[in-house]
Amino acid sequence: QLELVQSGGGSVQTGGSLRLACVASEETNYVGWFHQAPGKDREGVAALNTRAGTTYYDKSVEGRFTISQDKAKNTVYLQMTSLKAQDTGIYYCAAVPGGLVILRRLDPTQYRFWGQGTQVTVSS
Repeated sequence: QLELVQSGGGSVQTGGSLRLACVASEETNYVGWFHQAPGKDREGVAALNTRAGTTYYDKSVEGRFTISQDKAKNTVYLQMTSLKAQDTGIYYCAAVPGGLVILRRLDPTQYRFWGQGTQVTVSS
């Protein structure tokens, strides 16, 4: 069974940067990062087709967040810059196993396997 282990996160001031990492136990086809603000539903912010290298971003983070991977380490990163207070929340990575295709890459319902989540707090 595919397992995901997250690291990174923490507290930062507005305008600061953080990097999250997600290590997968086996081959994936897609890895997504999802943000859950306090009291709100989980929303997709970035996704990566790990085979093709294609990236997908929500408009709210485009130009500020970058999703990337280190294939040798089976790790996907989310580099977050120019952080805003509204970026505060729990961030989850999720993955689709190798060989499976999804159409809505930022839709959390498309993903079955999830990391444990990590807190990001942005304060002024």
